[in-house]
Amino acid sequence: MNIPSLELPLSSFAALEAPERSVTPKAHYSPPWANTSIIGIAGSSGSGKTSLSLAIIKELSLPWVVILSMDSFYKPLTPEQSAAAFRNEYDFDAPEAIDFDTLVERLRDIKTGKKAQIPIYSFEKHARLDKTNTIYSPHVVVLEGIFALHDERVLDMLDLKIFTEADGDLCLSRRLLRDVRERGRDIEGCIKQWFSFVKPNFHKYVEPQRNVADIIVPRGIENKVAISMVSDRIHKTLDHKSKMHQIELRRLGQVAEDAPLSDHVAVLQHTNQLRGINTILMDPTLPREDFIFYFDRLAVMLVEQAFSAGLCYKQHTVETPVRGYTYDGLKLDGEVSAVVVLRGGSCLETGLKRVIPDCRIGRLLIQTNFRTGEPELHYTKLAEDVSKHKRVLLMDPQMSSGGAALMAVRVLLDHGVEEHRIIFVTYLAGKNGLNRLMSVFPEIKVVVCRVVGDMESRWVEQRYLGC
Repeated sequence: MNIPSLELPLSSFAALEAPERSVTPKAHYSPPWANTSIIGIAGSSGSGKTSLSLAIIKELSLPWVVILSMDSFYKPLTPEQSAAAFRNEYDFDAPEAIDFDTLVERLRDIKTGKKAQIPIYSFEKHARLDKTNTIYSPHVVVLEGIFALHDERVLDMLDLKIFTEADGDLCLSRRLLRDVRERGRDIEGCIKQWFSFVKPNFHKYVEPQRNVADIIVPRGIENKVAISMVSDRIHKTLDHKSKMHQIELRRLGQVAEDAPLSDHVAVLQHTNQLRGINTILMDPTLPREDFIFYFDRLAVMLVEQAFSAGLCYKQHTVETPVRGYTYDGLKLDGEVSAVVVLRGGSCLETGLKRVIPDCRIGRLLIQTNFRTGEPELHYTKLAEDVSKHKRVLLMDPQMSSGGAALMAVRVLLDHGVEEHRIIFVTYLAGKNGLNRLMSVFPEIKVVVCRVVGDMESRWVEQRYLGC
């Protein structure tokens, strides 16, 4: 005998599982880090490329500038080549030693706004390590290396080409100090490499790059005029990109202004219980402890609705304690994780943990620049296998214009999460913001409690967190 299930049949959610194509053309959105500006700095070994890169970054004083060293892209060595390297008889200063194919692939990923895994090369072991570094969402990348201006494919992606010059004796002394202190070499081996490979290859391969450079910088970090000039040019480029991003956000708002809400937006049914909770939460005299209590209860409702609307379950039959009886029910279909948009998203964590105690949680820090009104991505921490999760709940208690939500969804897509697997969970959302989000990403699902005006201030996190 089967015990009848009281759960809703899966067929009632079938329409939400397969991604539906919107009749309206999908709107385009580019995050601020798309079309990343890449600066190439080439020069002789010891000419001050790294020091110049650090000086430019210091002058820029921006959080979205990274240095990418071409040293990370040395090719893995065969046992014979490795033995020669330890005898200081392997030529590391010829273009053939660099894995340009991998370098170009990673630069293209960065240029298009994708996540790039950068190899780590150990000069002490003359080998690549098993681990990698991740570069994601930089606005500016400084590529420095002796062959930064050598490959035509790399040159096509560079926005600014710089060549550094320094006296040969100074270059040799700098290289000696670096290799002995940082790479465990001996002086005799360093001098052997210099005259066997470094010096002849400079005239053959490195010096010709001077002809394709936009700026030639003599004296490295001592050349304050050149550093200031490069910094000003980068600032102008970033300001232009920022203005274009704001124009794009306004354009999306105008397109979505009169559109009806998408079928993928689920608004909680306003029962008497929900109306009562909302009334209590809207009371400005409510003590913070009571606000937290009632908001956590409402967060549970939002997460439960997200699970229903997102089809996170599949049919499952169990044997009951009563012998011979089975029960047809539901169980989670694959792993469900969450990503909270800091700092407000933390207000929904307690409700999430009450529904899924062992849920894995990632974090994004997106803050709006008070001068420009543009959202800015400051921090990203996601599960390494987030792209394999069945559903990913993106959580933020309030959404006004939708700028931060657009950026957050873009981050998940760049990390391999399929669009129809994302469920955006929020307490309050502006209608235009919702339409803007759904016009760009029509396959995501949204669970919201109340649809309000687009200019409402972020008061929920202030009252919940007390600051």
